[in-house]
Amino acid sequence: MDYMNFAAYYDTLTKNVEYEKRAERLHFLIRQYIRTETDGTLLTDLACGSGSLSEALARLGYDVIGVDNSPAMLSAAMDKKMRSGLPIQYLCQDMRELDMFGTIDVTVCTLDSLNHLPGIADVQQVFDKVSLFAQPGGLFLFDMNTLYKHREILADKVFLYDLDDVFCAWENRLLEDGATVEEQLTFFEREGESYFRTDEFITETAYPTEVIRDAVRRSGLELVAEFDADKGLDTPEELSPVTETTQRILFAARKPLI
Repeated sequence: MDYMNFAAYYDTLTKNVEYEKRAERLHFLIRQYIRTETDGTLLTDLACGSGSLSEALARLGYDVIGVDNSPAMLSAAMDKKMRSGLPIQYLCQDMRELDMFGTIDVTVCTLDSLNHLPGIADVQQVFDKVSLFAQPGGLFLFDMNTLYKHREILADKVFLYDLDDVFCAWENRLLEDGATVEEQLTFFEREGESYFRTDEFITETAYPTEVIRDAVRRSGLELVAEFDADKGLDTPEELSPVTETTQRILFAARKPLI
């Protein structure tokens, strides 16, 4: 998906994501679990979107490669890079077809980007690619929406966002499988006295946690930890356990040492 319409409003609609705090948490986990000789300095940000997390991680000292398959999102990321001057490299790639120049110390994939893939076979492809390019002892940090979130939080709900120059209606429909949510985002952007409408259609699928664990194992990675991805961001080192009402799980997986 290229998210051509969504890219124009993405930063406006995600101001509450707290990228700096999420980057600090990832930084803490990297220090906890990394085993590579280079101490995790080379980092790939999969599905990097408009580059906000890539920028935050670069400011923490990582050599960041941002990967996304949306030219519109990468254009926004490049605009940020031009303003910040941070030495981030951006690649336009489908993460299922990840092709790096060499091995990577750390790979991150956040904000339920993996849920946007069509099915578990696609998620497995990503895990396999990450494993292929990971340094021995390298780390893969990723988060995914839970079935609870799709069934109880998103489900058939409608969310409205009335911002300065854009109004967004976000309408969800839970499919019969009880795992897949179809999302229609309708944007009304103000231009003078008029509003112009654009639409974006997104599908996300959640999976039982054991299915994700099995996919990690199949890729040759070892799962080392699971946490609630959204709780306690004000104190990045205080990690919350996964519960029945966790909406997004942060997984930490590692490439075994040779």
